[in-house]
Amino acid sequence: MHKVFLIDKLKFDLRIYVLLAGVDPLRIWFFNEGMTRLATCEYRPPNPSNLDNLYMHLTNYAINKLNSAYVANKESVDDSQGHKRSLTFALDYIKHLGHDSDKVLHEIKANIIKTIISV
Repeated sequence: MHKVFLIDKLKFDLRIYVLLAGVDPLRIWFFNEGMTRLATCEYRPPNPSNLDNLYMHLTNYAINKLNSAYVANKESVDDSQGHKRSLTFALDYIKHLGHDSDKVLHEIKANIIKTIISV
């Protein structure tokens, strides 16, 4: 079984904002900031008893804001708390763990470009 990459024992996703400004020539703009959305229940590998726990397996804000464990981030200066954080936080977290966050962001951007080109 593979190990799931988590933040604070929670599943997360990244929301990255992109503007397709033109196709000939191809012009793509990446917004410098994005969002990290976290689930509100600690992750456990899927099994029959937890498959219906949406708060554990999904990161959607519309779902997780309904959980009593949901914590709103009220500090723009310190976004290390709460279930919605910045992309910068996630990249710093990745770097803190010893990974190359610049390479991660570069690969994300490369995949976005390839996805747009394929369309």
